[in-house]
Amino acid sequence: MRAHKSQFGITFLGFLMVIVVLSFFAYAAMKLVPVYSEYFGVVKSMKMVQSQPGIENKSIDEIRQMMNVQFDLQYVNEKDVPMNSIQLITGSGQRSLRVAYQVDVPFIYNVDLLVKFDKTVDLTHGATY
Repeated sequence: MRAHKSQFGITFLGFLMVIVVLSFFAYAAMKLVPVYSEYFGVVKSMKMVQSQPGIENKSIDEIRQMMNVQFDLQYVNEKDVPMNSIQLITGSGQRSLRVAYQVDVPFIYNVDLLVKFDKTVDLTHGATY
């Protein structure tokens, strides 16, 4: 007599459910990867400006102009990161450059993803925090 072996695997309906869940997360990733790629360009631009000699004595307008040039080099869209989101924070002998902005990404029908970014670098000592 032969022993009856049980089968292992996934049903077609189970397979479709896995595909739907994976597709949802893949679609979300396709929408969010460009936003985070742009953020990494913003961070790189801030570090390039931070490393400029004499940056601790520059005005906010000069820093914004330098950031604008770096944004062009890093393919940062000015619509997503407006120039007024670049702030110079001064106090107790410290100068910091802060870029805070948010991006509204259309997702599905009337559902949007809101992604907020806030990065600060120290212009006095060149340290990042």
